[in-house]
Amino acid sequence: MEISPIRNKTDYCNALKRLEIIFDAKNGTLESDEADLLGLLIDDYEKKYYPIEAPDPIEAIN
Repeated sequence: MEISPIRNKTDYCNALKRLEIIFDAKNGTLESDEADLLGLLIDDYEKKYYPIEAPDPIEAIN
């Protein structure tokens, strides 16, 4: 397991590809731990570079 920070779009895409491969890893395995860590790193990167803002309450109703 080799994990490093996600610093750019290439790192982000590579992390997504790796997570797709190990997503269904059995709990308690190194791959499962790696998937957990990658998920956290990906989530952090997405919050920073692809934020999802809350909708306007009136628009959300329509």
